[in-house]
Amino acid sequence: MSEQPATTDTARQQLQPAAADALRAYAAKTRENADQLAAVLEDIATNGLPSVEDCTPWEELRETHLARLTRQRPAVA
Repeated sequence: MSEQPATTDTARQQLQPAAADALRAYAAKTRENADQLAAVLEDIATNGLPSVEDCTPWEELRETHLARLTRQRPAVA
């Protein structure tokens, strides 16, 4: 994507301040996540893969994430 604003003949609809702030917060979080992923990939490229003993099995990661999602979601009656 380009850092340049879109140039069109039509006027752009402005967002409400709260919506613009929420969008900026989402962009910042997405950028932070991308930076973390890039750092991990750079570490792997520099140092190689970690040993199996130092890793968490994906099944444990999945269960932890599902439990977190369950806690965040309200119960459905």
